[in-house]
Amino acid sequence: MISCDSLRRGLSPVVAVFALLLSPVAAQGPIYPGPSSTGRYQPSAPNRYAPAPAPGRYAAPGSVGRAAPAPNRYNPPAPGGYNPAGRGPRAPQRVAHQPRRPAPAGVQLRTARPGEHPLMPAIDLARAGLARIEQVPGYSAVLVKRELIGEELSDTEYMFLKIRHKPFSVYMYFLGPEKLKGQEVIYVEGQNDGNMWAHSTGLESMFGTVSIAPNSWIAMRGQRYPTTEIGILTLTRRLIELAGKDAQYGECKVNVYRGAKINNRLCTCIEVIHPVPRRNFHFHLARIFVDDELVVPVRYVAYGWPKKPGDPPVLMEEYTYLNLNLNCRFTDADFDPKNPNYRFP
Repeated sequence: MISCDSLRRGLSPVVAVFALLLSPVAAQGPIYPGPSSTGRYQPSAPNRYAPAPAPGRYAAPGSVGRAAPAPNRYNPPAPGGYNPAGRGPRAPQRVAHQPRRPAPAGVQLRTARPGEHPLMPAIDLARAGLARIEQVPGYSAVLVKRELIGEELSDTEYMFLKIRHKPFSVYMYFLGPEKLKGQEVIYVEGQNDGNMWAHSTGLESMFGTVSIAPNSWIAMRGQRYPTTEIGILTLTRRLIELAGKDAQYGECKVNVYRGAKINNRLCTCIEVIHPVPRRNFHFHLARIFVDDELVVPVRYVAYGWPKKPGDPPVLMEEYTYLNLNLNCRFTDADFDPKNPNYRFP
């Protein structure tokens, strides 16, 4: 007999709506170990972290270093089998354009002042990027993501995105992996009773277009964040919030690597390390890649603390925005399931 759990693993997130009704299991988020932090950040206190290892190397306190992904190069694996002229939207990259804005002067990251927390220059840079992205009406990109859900690391997912800021709207077309390829999701703030439209492919398309609440336990299964929080704007706000909290404490090392590349685009990588597990820290090591031309974050990857000395850090979440086009002016038709370029049943 095939168990309900086996069935769920073979079904797409959309069809899980029906399979999971047989066995409701709440999604579990990651648990971060470690005692509560002792003491707030004191500018006069010496940094308690030893000099950082070379870029691309990780050293657990008191242990032999283990290799970590190098921060200076990232070329995502291809999702495979996607043909824009094939089964998906007939032309997912075909979006309206507006005249290009003048290019920014590049990433201007100042040096921390004496007595200042080492995160403050990065926070200032993030706030400048936030102001820029808030002025963008909409953009398109290919999002590549992996997330740790409970103790299981998800497959790498690829999706083509259209995002409009006012009203907040999302169109999502899955490029991979194969079990998700061809699925589409649309969310428009203030429409459809706050729900999103979604459909699957193949035999599962028999269920047609379904309406799902973004924050429901069904929609959140296998996800760290709801669809309503997708995008660079939310990512930037979250980074500012996390950095602001971390800046209240010590035990923080910041490294800057210039000349990093994401999909052959020059970026500046900001690496933040918390060497000791504390409940007030969200991660052990995080890297934020800021596009040197666009001056917005295009990649964020965070690692938890090793499970035991000598182990590599644990990947928690990874988001990369490729082929980013900030010069899009979408219309309501771009977020309408009746759009003839889409495949909603």
